[in-house]
Amino acid sequence: MTNNDLLKWLTRVGFVGYGLLHLALAWVAAQIALGQNSVEGDQSGAFQKLATQPFGELLLWFVIVCLVALAVWQAILAVWGHRESHGRDRVMERVFSGARVIVYCVLAWTAGKVVVGAPSSSAQQQQQAAAGIMAKPAGVWLVGLVGLAVLGFGLGMMWYGWKRKFARKLAVAQAHARTAAVRAGQIGYVAKGAAFGIVGYLLVDAAVTNDPQKSRGLDAALHTLAGQPFGKFLLLAVALGVAAFGVYCFFQARYRKVGT
Repeated sequence: MTNNDLLKWLTRVGFVGYGLLHLALAWVAAQIALGQNSVEGDQSGAFQKLATQPFGELLLWFVIVCLVALAVWQAILAVWGHRESHGRDRVMERVFSGARVIVYCVLAWTAGKVVVGAPSSSAQQQQQAAAGIMAKPAGVWLVGLVGLAVLGFGLGMMWYGWKRKFARKLAVAQAHARTAAVRAGQIGYVAKGAAFGIVGYLLVDAAVTNDPQKSRGLDAALHTLAGQPFGKFLLLAVALGVAAFGVYCFFQARYRKVGT
């Protein structure tokens, strides 16, 4: 099932769309760094940015198809895949694949709302969800725990990228191509991990101060970073890192091992 040629082709095309999403997100982050504070700094804002480009609607539909293809691929891996791993490692890999299915589906749904003309603010939805949880008994503690989990995930992603753990999933024969792919992935994972780390920290801060307005996800993280001393330069660095991850996605479209 995991070695189906059509599935492999769809997955590789899927990485192209995922790369485009990260390039759009990088552009949104750069705009915030340059003072356009009205821009929503998350995936919803990135989809809206794509929609404004020439052939934007067609481009969005392409990205949606790509995200669905990646979701199908990860769903199959969650059930039958990761045969190169064994025991506990395989179980964890399959759990991570299941989590990626949810992520890709949510992104596809968000893009779909933009393309049909009914965009929603991901940041606003996250703030409302956090406010609802914090209003419940022990809700503040739950938001704080989620924040710690997200912070840990971000740090783990930075470690994963810095140690180049992702490189084992690439099949690159040419030395120069492998070097370029690994460098782009290393920079990209570290930048994304840093962004997730800030999101987690803000969730913890929202719980400590009982202020759900700080729990606006990636949008809050980017705007908060921009407001710090030298924050604009740091945010531009994050934007470049996210763009590097987009480039890494294009490398994955060519070199990723997708049949296991």
